[in-house]
Amino acid sequence: MKNFSKNKFSRKNNKDYKKNSDFTYYSKDKNHFEKNEKFLKNSSKNKNVENQNKNDNFTFSSQKRRKPILKSNTKFSNKNPEIQQEPTNKRNFDDWIWGKHSVYEVLIGEKPINRIWCTSEIFSSDKFYILLKELKSQGVLIEEVSWNRLSQLTYGASHQGIALQLACSKTISLEQLIDFSKRNCANPIILALDGMTDPHNVGAIIRSAEAFDCKGIIIPQRRSAGLTGTVAKVAAGALEHLQVSRVVNLNRALEVLKKKGFLVVGLSGDGKLSISNFQEKAPIVVIVGSEDKGISLLTQKKCDFLLSIPLKGKTSSLNASVAAAISIFHLTSK
Repeated sequence: MKNFSKNKFSRKNNKDYKKNSDFTYYSKDKNHFEKNEKFLKNSSKNKNVENQNKNDNFTFSSQKRRKPILKSNTKFSNKNPEIQQEPTNKRNFDDWIWGKHSVYEVLIGEKPINRIWCTSEIFSSDKFYILLKELKSQGVLIEEVSWNRLSQLTYGASHQGIALQLACSKTISLEQLIDFSKRNCANPIILALDGMTDPHNVGAIIRSAEAFDCKGIIIPQRRSAGLTGTVAKVAAGALEHLQVSRVVNLNRALEVLKKKGFLVVGLSGDGKLSISNFQEKAPIVVIVGSEDKGISLLTQKKCDFLLSIPLKGKTSSLNASVAAAISIFHLTSK
């Protein structure tokens, strides 16, 4: 038995044992053969039990510790549309232009521009400085951004440090708007938007303003939606028949309008005077604020009147474009 454990039934070390295809070892001694057979049976049973225990332990531990693997870059098949998510909707670049040469040709041309993004190096360069400075004074919003920020805005395009967004309509200066409004009307009405950043509201207000014969609309350079494609689409063609002036500072523009004989009227839910009781006959500038914040406090101080629309139901406020349409209809019908 010592030879069995040490030499593992080797043919070279033990010639008395022979191996067959069933891995049963025979001996010349019959008693010795029975002992070997019992030993092999017991050892095989023990090994089967050990293997079974190992498998059971592995299965139990794997089931206990196994967790779902979630990876950010996991790709889902098209077979399950509920799991697969579409990538973030990219910006519509139909009205965008980037690159030094392309942008420069637009700047020296006559196309209306809504917004310009450029790096500080481009803004201070000899080629672009004078052009950008002049456009900024005309109400075009110009932002100095970093190279990486511009790459994010253009989704990695070769922008060369400058990009712009075209406008859907040309704008005129404030002086031109005042002269145009007084040309054929004794008491013209002009709309001014304060903090109106939603292009759908801006488009709807432009549509109502043109329908009720307003003479123009004033949009500040900042904190306002520009004359983008969305605005033109919501306006449904009204933008082609309404004069728009984009000013650098709305409060300074209101001071100019006051000097020209305009009354400044603001629409506010906290206004003490109902619009139905307003009987003034003069050129009027109607200021419409955003839905969430309304007219800013500084702009309210510039107003000659703060008017409110009386509401009879339980609704406490109106959409900005709806309030503008009701006010314009009431003021133009007098």
